[in-house]
This record gives sequence, structure tokens and C-alpha cells, in this order.
Amino acid sequence: MTSQSPIILWFRRDLRLADHAALTAACATGRPVIPVFIHDEVVETHGAAPLFRLGLSAEALAADLATKGSRLILRRGDALTTLQDLIAETGAGAVYWSRLYDPASKARDSKAKAALKEAGIDAQSFAGHVLFEPWKVATKTGGFYKVFTPMWKSVRGTQLSDALPVPGKIAAPVAWPASDNIEDWQMAAPMRRGAEVLRGHCTVGEAAALTRLHDFIATKVHGYQANRDLPAVEGTSRLSENLTYGEISPLTCWHAGWAALHAGHADAEVFLKELVWREFAYHLAHHTPHITTGNWKPEWDAFPWNTDDTAHVTAWKRGRTGIRFVDAAMREMYVTGTMHNRGRMIVASYLTKHLMSHWKIGLDWFADCLIDWDPCSNAMGWQWSAGSGPDATPYFRVFNPVTQLDKFDKNRAYVDRWIAEGYRNPSDTALSYFDAFPRSWGMSATDSYPSPIVTPEDGRARALDAYSSREKA
Repeated sequence: MTSQSPIILWFRRDLRLADHAALTAACATGRPVIPVFIHDEVVETHGAAPLFRLGLSAEALAADLATKGSRLILRRGDALTTLQDLIAETGAGAVYWSRLYDPASKARDSKAKAALKEAGIDAQSFAGHVLFEPWKVATKTGGFYKVFTPMWKSVRGTQLSDALPVPGKIAAPVAWPASDNIEDWQMAAPMRRGAEVLRGHCTVGEAAALTRLHDFIATKVHGYQANRDLPAVEGTSRLSENLTYGEISPLTCWHAGWAALHAGHADAEVFLKELVWREFAYHLAHHTPHITTGNWKPEWDAFPWNTDDTAHVTAWKRGRTGIRFVDAAMREMYVTGTMHNRGRMIVASYLTKHLMSHWKIGLDWFADCLIDWDPCSNAMGWQWSAGSGPDATPYFRVFNPVTQLDKFDKNRAYVDRWIAEGYRNPSDTALSYFDAFPRSWGMSATDSYPSPIVTPEDGRARALDAYSSREKA
């Protein structure tokens, strides 16, 4: 290896050029940089919608790199083996990447770093997926935060560095290694006929993410606190999709939020809190990795949740519970790959409390259907709703999906947008649901809308009885 040997820049959930510490560091050396994306053992576990959306993001990054005279090398296989093969092919002396914090990514990265260093390769990981590294934020007693509000108060006044600019030049190697063709990976295949429906609802790439942020700050941040709870209103940033794949950095969003707050938009503080809520999920996954696979509070291990795909669970997944808020939200997710946050709370409460089904059933379904799926945020969100997680909503707080609809969708605009059955002229969005799901489901827009499989009153009573029995035990 020489001082001019190439650096492999391993892209994962950091598919952008701006505010990219690993890319900036690699370019600063003046050495050739070989950007690489690997369809590896972690990517192989992705559900249908996240895998499809990740492929779109990789394509967008490849196009952006091309404008800089660079390219994105695509490979498929075990991450370490693939990196070792690329090192042998290119004579690369270093591999740089951005850190991730979910257990699967950490295990993969630790294995790669140890093996590469053992072989004399300069393997370095950089910050960039979070605002605050999990080991740098601590309580007064030195532990990690298990409750959100104290964490928010501790980081609120932190002065962070400016976001890094796009590097002026990305030096190319003398010869490029061979690259796979992303079409051969068929990342849309698990979506089947739903891929084309979903594609129209994706906002892909770094430029689109920056535009989305700027539009939010310019037109929506004022009034955000109230409007973010109204599912029929375009009142949120919708940046979770872009943050998931690192098409925009949290630091870029942080500085935009603070600028809006200093400009007199008080609701920007709520946006900043949402960014730190995202941080909270990563910190918890780093310090307590079991949150992604099991009850964070072990005393919930004996709770009598149903763990099977019952007829009620199937109705929940297909948006046929007979509870309009639940069904509208589930259909929104299946068509668009996203779901309004108020809807997420309602459908999670209904599954875990009214239907007495395990939160892991919901976690897995979301992991298959969400284009903004993230292993840390998804796990924390479900455990928050179920009552088994840190800083969770109390189990005895059971959202009534009917009164919630009256409160947050008074005119039923959201329901009208996503439910077709019973309407003489259903909306295009409601009808698109029937173009997205598998034909084997055998559902039609002309079907009668179902009666509730479990009423809010019966579900609440059953949930509270189970909770009371658990407390006594």
C-alpha cells in the first residue's frame, strides 16, 4: 500500500454528498476514492418496501456521483468478503464508512473493522447518522437517558458544528473495478405489482430531500405543533423517508430548525424535539440492543399477548378492521410506504391493546411496508405504544380510535382519502390501494365496509383486564 493507494468509501445509510464526514475525510487526503454500495447480509434482511426504496436511493446517489466525475461501484455479497475482494482488485489501503447503531449493523461493522485492521488496512468509521454520538450524551450519574424529556433538555443548547459542504473534487482511480448492474438485483421484486403504485409516492435523492426541508421551513414550520396531528393536512416535514437513507443529514435539519426558531417560528422547537426523539431511539438501540428484538422491560415477557396471525391480525394488516381510522392509516402505509404519526399511534394501540396482539407482529409488518423503516425508530415506536418500552405510554392509556377520529379528522377528509368501500365515487388514492395489494387477498372496492372486528369499548375492557391481572401477578 502507498500513500496514493485508493480509499474505498463504503456507503450504507448515508447516501448523499453533503455533510458526509467520511467522504470529506477521504477527499481531503487527495487520494483516489472508490465509492461502493454493497447489497450485503444486512440489506438482505430488509422488507419489501425498504429494500425497494433503498434501491432508488442508491440509483440517485450514483447519478449524483457521476456529476462529480465519480461513480458508485455496486457489489452483492457478504460485506467483509466483498471489501476484501475490492481491496485485492484495486490495491486500496483504506476503507471509510459512516457509523450505524442498530445491532445488526454494529455486528457487521465491528467484524469488518477488526479483520481489515488485522490485515493492515486503515479502517475508519465516522459520525454522521446522528447529531450526538450515543456515548457522548450522559445523565448526571454517567448513565444513558431512559426518559426523553431530560435528554432533550440536556442537548437542547448544544452548539454543533456547521454542516460540511459537498467536496469540490472526488479523485477517481486510474482504473475502476467492475460493478454489478442494480437492475440485476431486482430490489423491487418483493413488492410485486405494488412497486409502481408505491414509486409515485417516493421523494428520492439528496436534492429532493433538501427541497423538502426548505419547503417545510418556508411554508409549514409555522403551525407545525397543531397541524402535525391532523392526518388530512400536509403539516409535517415528511423527512423521515430521507433521513432513513441518509439522503439528508440530521445536522442539516437541525440547523434549519434552529434558524427558523431564531427567526420567530416558535413551532420549530417541536420539530427540533422530533429530531432528538429520533436520536433517543438510536441511543437506546446502542446501549440496550435488545430493544429491537424483545421487550425492553423484561417484566412484560409474561404478558398474554397473542403471537399468531389470527383472523383479527389479518384484518388489521389489510385495513379491514371496521375501525375507519385504523383502516385508513393501514391503507395509507400500503400505498405510500408512509403513515401519518397520529395514525401510527392509533394502529399500534389497536393491535396491541384492542386486539391483544404482540407488538412484534406490528413491528414486522411495518418493517415490510414502510419506506421510512428504521430498525431503531420502529422498535422504539412500537414498544412506546405497547407499554413495554422506555418512556412508554402507560398500558392503561388505550387510544379510542373513534374519538381520536372525531378529534383529528372531524370532516373525515383523511378517511375519505383512503377508504373506498361504501362510497359512490371513491377517491383515486382510495382506489389505488386495490391496485397495490396481492390479488390473492380477494378484496374489491365494491365490497361492503366491515363491521368492527373488536369495538373500542370491548377492546379497552379486555386490555385493561389483562393489564390489571398482570399488575396483580
